[in-house]
Amino acid sequence: MRPRGDPEDGALRRARWAITAQISVVVSLLVAVAGAIAYGILLAGQHADADRVLARTIQLGPAETPPGCVWLFTPVLHAPAGPPPAGMPLPGLAATVPSPGDVHTARRAIGAMTYTIRVENRGGVVSQAYFEEVYQIQDRSSLVFGLGVAEVLALLAAVLCGRVMAGRAIRPLADALRRQRTFVADASHELRAPLTRLHTRAQLLARRASGRDAEDLDQLVRGTRELGEVVEDLLLSAQAGDRPSLELVDLGSLAEEAVAAETVRAGQGQVRLAVTRERRPYVVQGVPTALRRVLSALLDNALGHTPPGGSIEVRLGVPDERHVELRVRDTGVGFPAADADRIFERFARGSDGDGRRFGLGLALVREVVTGHGGTIAAASRPGAGATFTLTLRRADAVSGGG
Repeated sequence: MRPRGDPEDGALRRARWAITAQISVVVSLLVAVAGAIAYGILLAGQHADADRVLARTIQLGPAETPPGCVWLFTPVLHAPAGPPPAGMPLPGLAATVPSPGDVHTARRAIGAMTYTIRVENRGGVVSQAYFEEVYQIQDRSSLVFGLGVAEVLALLAAVLCGRVMAGRAIRPLADALRRQRTFVADASHELRAPLTRLHTRAQLLARRASGRDAEDLDQLVRGTRELGEVVEDLLLSAQAGDRPSLELVDLGSLAEEAVAAETVRAGQGQVRLAVTRERRPYVVQGVPTALRRVLSALLDNALGHTPPGGSIEVRLGVPDERHVELRVRDTGVGFPAADADRIFERFARGSDGDGRRFGLGLALVREVVTGHGGTIAAASRPGAGATFTLTLRRADAVSGGG
């Protein structure tokens, strides 16, 4: 049974809500755009209708009664009969049409109402027509209210549909994650018992042996222990999904252990393998088993590309007061400088056209180093070996918040 608070479950829930939110935003934007277009069309149509009514009213003159909500003013008459609304006609508008044939249209607020105003000079006679937009404003308000209701309903529908669609989209991923976790848990559980027996048997043989055999068996004991730690990490990850707790790790000691574990292999390949370090601690915060695998992968990569007679050096240093640096330098075949970043990609191919694949090990190395807040870089050129530089923050710099 998967525990509550599982990071992967949380990630799936966040992804589902993210998809729902994106669908909701898209639907809301579409409704808003459609509403804005509808409002723009209505507004343009209302203005066009008002302009036509005013132009027709001025053309007919005060002898004809204007349509409702329209007032016409000439220098001597106004229509309809009776007192006009306060503030009409506006002074100074006649100056906007100084020549015969001039027309000026504006929209002004008079009192609490908005009016469309047309001023026209017809043969030297300036007429002003006012269109009260009370019903147009009511129509626009009704449209805005309707669009707001439609927006809310569309948003609710989008959230519901988005949840359903997001659930269907994520279900295959959730199933794949569940199968992956089940496989890792089953495989780790099945490997634990034989590895424990192998480790115990190696310990018994190491106690009985002496001389060179004892040293080799000690290496075997350390190797089986490291493999057991890897299996335990996988099992813990599959069961709980929590990040392992960070510990104080002496990177120098890990480097010496990793080099010692590869001494036999290096001797068989006639490769000189050595550690260069000062007699001082190189302490970082991390997961010991994960960092041990990083060093093992870097050494495995170097041994795999260094021909007989070559050398591999693991050098530790302190480039500044905040970091610890570890370099793995070999005299192997090297690789083109253009591949310095590509080699950390999963199953990437080289750029020199030889079809060389870099596999998975270095990609996992970068993931672990990045997870520890560090960096790793590679430098090389063909035939001149390669140097991998790992940089992690010192434990005292991390704890000090610096």
